[in-house]
Amino acid sequence: MSLLTVGTVAFDDIETPFGKAGKIVGGAATYISWAASYFTSDVKLVSVIGDDFPQSELDRLEARGVNLKGLQIKEGEKSFFWAGKYHTNMNGRDTLDTQLNVLADFDPILPESFKNVDYVMLGNLTPQVQMRVIEQLEAQPKLIALDTMNFWMDVALGDLLAVIKKIDILIINDEEARQLSGEYSLVTAAEKIIGMGPKILVIKKGEHGALLFHGENIFYAPALPLKEVFDPTGAGDTFAGGFMGYIAKTGDTTFEGMKKAIVAGSALASFCVEKFGIQKLTEINDQLLTERIQRFEKLVRFDTVL
Repeated sequence: MSLLTVGTVAFDDIETPFGKAGKIVGGAATYISWAASYFTSDVKLVSVIGDDFPQSELDRLEARGVNLKGLQIKEGEKSFFWAGKYHTNMNGRDTLDTQLNVLADFDPILPESFKNVDYVMLGNLTPQVQMRVIEQLEAQPKLIALDTMNFWMDVALGDLLAVIKKIDILIINDEEARQLSGEYSLVTAAEKIIGMGPKILVIKKGEHGALLFHGENIFYAPALPLKEVFDPTGAGDTFAGGFMGYIAKTGDTTFEGMKKAIVAGSALASFCVEKFGIQKLTEINDQLLTERIQRFEKLVRFDTVL
């Protein structure tokens, strides 16, 4: 089934305690598309880049089955750029530079073939841009998922709440869930957020896994313990892409189906952090992904004897 993803295709300059990677390919839609492509061959990408973005990277996306008809290329302009430095514990980071460039006036235009899709994954962008995408859809998708961040809660809360009413799944981290709800308990926070519109809430907890709130049901998936984490940039977007890509593959939107999607997304995110940028995502295959998912199963499976 088809998956429409909207977000940034960009450049990142990243420094972590394990090294530095200067001006590498990044962006939410890039990570989402790469991750989703392991489950569905019908990924439709909407974004904007400048003419400085390498054609070779676009060719690699197309080779994965990603449809780039919705990718705008602005001649004579530069792509979005972000530079950041991670703290020693890899949980916190400092933004060193942000250059909006073509993203400053991005107006997402959906090609006709993108207006009727099965699933939508709205990457982290302004709520106005996310709403603009929803307004162009000609038929109601089976599910619309949305990612956002603290910044939009600070500067565009009204617009964010309006778009949240239009979606089915909200994917945010624990800090964002607490800010949006005003509650410290994530269970209480989930109840409040689901009352804002979405039927389903996924709360990412970084190295501590992810929580799924689906009706009255709650599921927790741990993160896979890794010996080394080189770069957490894009892990959340990779998770979201794997999660929605798996749902697009199976069409299973039940609680049990989404539990499996959470593990699929977590498995891909565990690959993402092992190298800088999207590099590791370009190197895995179906066998490696299956083995990684099986490691998750062994991590959480146990029998209880009373």
